[in-house]
Amino acid sequence: MESKKRLQDALNHRQPDRVPIDFDGTPVTGMHVTCVAALRDYYGLEKRPVKVYEPYQMLGLIEDDLKEIIGVDTIQISGRNTMFGFPNEDWKEWRLDSGLEVLVSRHFNITEDEQGNKYIYPGGDTTVPPSGKMPKGGYYFDAIIRQEEFDEDNLNPEDNLEEFNPISDEDLLYFKTSIENAAKTGKGIVANFGGTALGDIALVPAPGLKHPKGIRDVEEWYVSTVTRKDYLHAIFEKQTDIALENLKKLHRAVGDLVDVIYVCGTDFGTQHSTFCSPETFRELYMPYYKKINNWIHANTSWKTFKHSCGAILPLMDLLIEAGFDIINPVQCSAAGMEPEILKERFGDKVTFWGGGVDTQRVLPFGTPGEVREQVLRRCEIFSGNGGYVFNAIHNVQANTPVENIVAMIDAIHEFNGMK
Repeated sequence: MESKKRLQDALNHRQPDRVPIDFDGTPVTGMHVTCVAALRDYYGLEKRPVKVYEPYQMLGLIEDDLKEIIGVDTIQISGRNTMFGFPNEDWKEWRLDSGLEVLVSRHFNITEDEQGNKYIYPGGDTTVPPSGKMPKGGYYFDAIIRQEEFDEDNLNPEDNLEEFNPISDEDLLYFKTSIENAAKTGKGIVANFGGTALGDIALVPAPGLKHPKGIRDVEEWYVSTVTRKDYLHAIFEKQTDIALENLKKLHRAVGDLVDVIYVCGTDFGTQHSTFCSPETFRELYMPYYKKINNWIHANTSWKTFKHSCGAILPLMDLLIEAGFDIINPVQCSAAGMEPEILKERFGDKVTFWGGGVDTQRVLPFGTPGEVREQVLRRCEIFSGNGGYVFNAIHNVQANTPVENIVAMIDAIHEFNGMK
């Protein structure tokens, strides 16, 4: 149970025996399949294709043998379906344009055009229009916008709620069984139940729906945060009501075995600024975040996880007021996000989960020495008095040099006194 206690100590701002490490605990703290495959080769692990458990970002499953080497303290429990709306089952081989052979679900059905672009389908159903595109030579799928015409004067919030439904008995049993099994590992459990993301732009195009209705164009959605606030309020209010009923059922089923709940991945920051003003955040998002987080805190021991990339310093106080316990990915390269400032101002109020190394520049393009230096410095800043879980800044991206990934792992081990 060392991993679970280590994570709980950090989340409760107690100094753990060492900094907890997360890789693969959430859909925003993993590694691209190319990186997982490279690490398995580097460490001489059994040769077998890596499973792509989330095809939208092409995340590779980090199996137990590799987790042990990395020292991972977390385990992810997420829904049965991928972002494209099909379950991972009956694995089959598939080859990237680079030649890397991976494993994908049997529902991972691809077509290819004359230019070599690949298309993936919601629910694996090739009789409907595709919802994702991987350019020739690419490593990720981009969502395809399938915005239908709509009547501005007769918008129906129910159209944007099609994917948010009462949890089924089948899914409830799946989560109960999965979490009970995960508890036996002694790792900290991070549950991604779904349904609580408010306006997550990755979900707006609904890549898992065959014929999405409502506002499904990314640009149109952002316009709506200014011009259709009443419409978004109606969506968020109903979505929150559904989510709370689901959370009640889930808590009755799994109790306090869960340590962390992934609430929302809505990004509020760009490299240089926020997507919305603090006033808009308080008016449009805050009431629903508070309702979800307040229920969780009043009825469970779960800690609430908020992902937002970018320069979100102007929103940090509001995110804390909204009840979030954890902020990720801690994008220290964005404007105003200096780690020293974040830890000094907010370190006793939230847990920083991430921020361990820059995945835009240092990890993919720096030297192993530069990676080591940044990891050691970030751990020194963030780890004092708990409140820190080590991870990179978002997922480790495709084709990151394996020597640099190893340098990151070695550095956190060095900081933790594990080598």
